[in-house]
Amino acid sequence: MSASLLAFFIALFASLVLAVPVRALALRVGMVDLPGPRKVHLQPIPLLGGLAIYGGVLLGVYSLFQGEARAQIGGILAGATLIAAVGILDDRGWLHHQVKLFIGMPLAAGILLLSGIHAQVFSVLVGGRIGEVLDALLSVVWVVGITASFSILDHMDGLCAGIAAMASMFFAMLAYLNGQTLVSVLAAAVLGAAAGFLRWNFKPAKIFMGDGGAMLLGFLMATLGLKLRLEHSNHFASWLAPVLVLGATIFDTTLVTISRSRRGLLPFATPGKDHAAHRLANVKLGQRGAVLVMYLIGAISGSLAILASYLSTTRAILLAVAVIATTLIGVALLERAPYERQAKKAATAT
Repeated sequence: MSASLLAFFIALFASLVLAVPVRALALRVGMVDLPGPRKVHLQPIPLLGGLAIYGGVLLGVYSLFQGEARAQIGGILAGATLIAAVGILDDRGWLHHQVKLFIGMPLAAGILLLSGIHAQVFSVLVGGRIGEVLDALLSVVWVVGITASFSILDHMDGLCAGIAAMASMFFAMLAYLNGQTLVSVLAAAVLGAAAGFLRWNFKPAKIFMGDGGAMLLGFLMATLGLKLRLEHSNHFASWLAPVLVLGATIFDTTLVTISRSRRGLLPFATPGKDHAAHRLANVKLGQRGAVLVMYLIGAISGSLAILASYLSTTRAILLAVAVIATTLIGVALLERAPYERQAKKAATAT
């Protein structure tokens, strides 16, 4: 527990402090997010905030491990470095958005696999070489999916950082309850880095994390989900818990995917103000209210993850069914909320 607290405070302080020079650097090199018809801000805002988050996580975890643990942390940070670099290049306009989705994210997932980090679903259900191959494929899909979901979640002041902080807190709690020191320390560091950055990013934001930061947080969330092991829970609850912890972003991605697909749009390649937070803001909640509601969804789903870890297989399955039904009802209700419709042709995703 002491290591986790140390990682949290180091990452918190580092991210909080680094955001200031990073903001100055972004302004100096012209890395700013300009206002536009699909943006909610009215003034140019510096990007590159992901560098502050990256620095916070790096300082928060790498100095605390030795031996085999440091080697695995090194693999995680190597993937995080790649994904952050790809995101920053995309923010600069030097990469097509499909490069990050079909090359950058899978390569980062491959680094995790080489580091021995992968899902353990089919190896339990099927076993043998086939189970290992299927788990590897599932790991890549999971990493790409969660990383992409955080990439498109970064569309409102404080939203992405706050959701990541909330999820990290529950990952840290679950890891601590199950004696997973490495996972709890990493989650605590991500929590600290996201919370420190949130000081500058909550409305009215002074700096944006950009795709470099959003993809970094998504990658780290996916990694925590793969690393988490609930040793005293049944297998189904162990698989369900990471999904529930990330319930807020999965809910938003589900809404966007269903809504845009029904309108003939590509979910991850068509920007627009049709996310859950946009729709909530349009029903008299405003931007701050919408973000706080998304935090609440994250808190509820994270609490359900802890509950699931204590349930029997049958009750965990019933909980999963109830969550799926509630999610679909929520999607159906929010689809009726007002939003700004977008054209079918677009170049980048948000």
